[in-house]
Amino acid sequence: MKKIKLSFFDAKPYDIEFFNRANRKFGYDIKYFNNRLNPDTVSLVKGFDAVCLFVNDIVTKNVVGPLVKNGIRIIALRSAGYNNVDLKAVFGKIHVARVPAYSPYAVAEHTVGLMLSLNRKIHKAYYRTRDSNFNINGLLGFDMNGKTAGIIGTGKIGRVLAKILKGFCMKVIAYDPFPDADYAARTGFSYVPLEKIYTDSDIISLHCPLTQETFHLIDGKALSKMKKGVMLINTGRGRLINTRALIAALKSGRIGYAGLDVYEEESEYFFEDFSSKIVSDDVLARLLTFNNVLITSHQAFFTVEALANIADTTLGNIAEFFCGGQMENEICYQCGRKECAREKTGKCF
Repeated sequence: MKKIKLSFFDAKPYDIEFFNRANRKFGYDIKYFNNRLNPDTVSLVKGFDAVCLFVNDIVTKNVVGPLVKNGIRIIALRSAGYNNVDLKAVFGKIHVARVPAYSPYAVAEHTVGLMLSLNRKIHKAYYRTRDSNFNINGLLGFDMNGKTAGIIGTGKIGRVLAKILKGFCMKVIAYDPFPDADYAARTGFSYVPLEKIYTDSDIISLHCPLTQETFHLIDGKALSKMKKGVMLINTGRGRLINTRALIAALKSGRIGYAGLDVYEEESEYFFEDFSSKIVSDDVLARLLTFNNVLITSHQAFFTVEALANIADTTLGNIAEFFCGGQMENEICYQCGRKECAREKTGKCF
């Protein structure tokens, strides 16, 4: 059997380590590229059977044509999100698979880490004591016990977060367009309308996918309904929040704390080293000036367990495709709708 050739874009050292390890049982011919996939780099796929992409690789309509022309049959995403792929453009041409659940614990635990750091000023205390400054003025926090946490989106990550926050004896409320009342009852949280998340929560955490409906879900109007001094956490997708509106709410004091693992225009900066360069993005630069904002560089997923699961699932998706079986993690333009072909045949097209 011909050896499957896989072109791997936006490869970082940790990607190469974990994918090489997982590939021992698959035996693919993997070529790693530092470049991100875009219209300028798509020519690199010539001679390959599949592409492996991450969140900053872009598959737009003008990328799809060259992919098809060069014989690419499957786009294997090593991420859960797929908003960087024009599913309408690829539908009927190239199959797409993702990694829906690499480690909900990794993201949920990082979310709580942001909450605790912002609340108890742990990141500030670290730098003070490194300079032999043991003054605790300005480091005052609050008990999470008894506070209300609002979770928007109760997929795997949101559910794990709900269980963790219940361990802090917090009141947990949640919003999801597809609520699971049985799970909520077992875990001890309740579903409420989105408006109530805004008005009642002391901490709000975002765990919903980025869709047309959720783009700028948190805008000026939503922010104006929140409790004064609320903590807002986003480990989902950057464009769930209108960043300019967030900055205005931070300046007014409406938002007391913001923990962001993602950013609207992160693709140019996140995962790269700009320590000796100028950050020319004025909005990101402004966010970095607030002492009540904590930004991490899309690292919530970054655990040993998650990277191992991502590599194994991604390569497994490719194996399922080329073996002719149903891809459990296939997505398509119509997926989620009743008329999706996959609902009837097990295949998107």
